[in-house]
Amino acid sequence: NSVWNVSLFLQVCSGDVVCWTSEGASVRSLVFPSESSSSYVEMVPLRALSLKFTLCMRVATELHGDREFILFAYRTPSYDELNVWRESDGSLSFYLSGGAVLFQVPQLGALQTHLCFTWDSCTGAANVFMDGKKSVTKIYKKGHAIQSGGRVILGQDPDSFLGSFEAKQSLVGEIYDVNMWDSVLPDSVVHDLFTGMRVPRGNVFDWETTELKINGNVDVVAHE
Repeated sequence: NSVWNVSLFLQVCSGDVVCWTSEGASVRSLVFPSESSSSYVEMVPLRALSLKFTLCMRVATELHGDREFILFAYRTPSYDELNVWRESDGSLSFYLSGGAVLFQVPQLGALQTHLCFTWDSCTGAANVFMDGKKSVTKIYKKGHAIQSGGRVILGQDPDSFLGSFEAKQSLVGEIYDVNMWDSVLPDSVVHDLFTGMRVPRGNVFDWETTELKINGNVDVVAHE
């Protein structure tokens, strides 16, 4: 893999909220050091979420046992439009305004894992990829539409519009390289992402350039 240089820039957005942007490679990572009901990071999308998507990220955590935690949350004022979870039994899931589609996969752990989730409204086809390996295809919410006008956060499950957080559902660990496309990427491209090859950047979220709004106790680490 190539070595990329990066510059990080921060500014105070408003109050205690700190905004981070970057230039160069996707080497920023977010560390959530402890359980919290107030620490989260808001991501500013480049465009609205659509009827097809691929959502990818790299995650490491030492949370085990019966502890569930959320990886990604997109909520409008009325609904949880897209939530991605590590369930209490270790399975991975995502929810589109209602019940979940679940995948029985190996447990996440302290070693970095590359995850991708894909869904196509037309066919209902849903998959998860773990370190480039594709799950069984499940049919989920065929014809469903994701609504616009929401906000995306990492680290917390908002039971109201950016509020009503529960510490026992918060992420403790590290997450980065969060990218999203308004299409279902080919399997080969997902594998290339896992291996670190350069591919077209996410057009909904591009981790290299997306603005991050840091709230509470979250550390931004720059990897060489």
